[in-house]
Amino acid sequence: RSCSFTGFSTVQSRKLAKSLSRSSVRSRMSLKPPKAYNSLQKGALIWDPKPLQVKKIFEALKKGLNEYLEAHQAELDYLSGRHKDTKRNSRLAFYYDLDKQIRSVERYIRKLEFHISKVEELYEAYCIQCRLRDGATNMKQAFSLSPATKASRESLLELYKNVQECTEDMCFIEGALEVHLGEFHVKMKGLVGFARLCPGDQYEVFVRLGRQKWRLKGKIETDDSQTWDEEEKIFIPNLHEKFEIKVTELRGLATILVGVVTCDSINFFTTKPQAIIVDITELGTIKLRLEVLW
Repeated sequence: RSCSFTGFSTVQSRKLAKSLSRSSVRSRMSLKPPKAYNSLQKGALIWDPKPLQVKKIFEALKKGLNEYLEAHQAELDYLSGRHKDTKRNSRLAFYYDLDKQIRSVERYIRKLEFHISKVEELYEAYCIQCRLRDGATNMKQAFSLSPATKASRESLLELYKNVQECTEDMCFIEGALEVHLGEFHVKMKGLVGFARLCPGDQYEVFVRLGRQKWRLKGKIETDDSQTWDEEEKIFIPNLHEKFEIKVTELRGLATILVGVVTCDSINFFTTKPQAIIVDITELGTIKLRLEVLW
């Protein structure tokens, strides 16, 4: 419902401001800032919530988790069907082995269902704090246009505190949500450059996601194959950061920048490995091939 500020008394506004203050998410949820929270690490605290970005990540995350749930539910249905047939006519040892597999899949499904419910709970709390912050901000703007009195100044101060508290709560929830984003396993698949890649050429690839870094070196062999000193790296997804990829060519002691690109991780929350081909140069003469498994 929309709320009109016309005729809204100072006493009513102060009551609403206090009610907003009492509805702090940390009074209803135990959101401790453990070390695992990327956004809550010392020196990396983000006091600028991004609701639209969080919504996109939440929707992608929930879709990916449901894909995993559907896949394991299909596996459970298949095993259950075999279990019934085996019970009628099969070896006892095979029957118990199948029963063990079924129990394992059932436990994993329960974990996934809990994971999904926790993500939904966090996002619901996030949306509530976002609406409260928007309401307090609108009220603050309305009071700033009204004649200055002692009561209005007190209301403005209370509303300012509410905005700050809601912002802080949103940041805590973003940190809690990051814990549930899983891991990205990034595999190096090599450079594609056709005539641009020659035997003996050496390249360095630098991948960054927030504070996480991956630096690897590779060489073009005489048979056009490529050797890299590392093949895989695990990254922890981040709500606010994109992948930044930088490629340089190594020539003796000199380095020549080939290109720098950014890559959004929104499409990586899926059960299937994602093949990525990134244009490193503007004309696409050199591309980087990666594979991401969530």
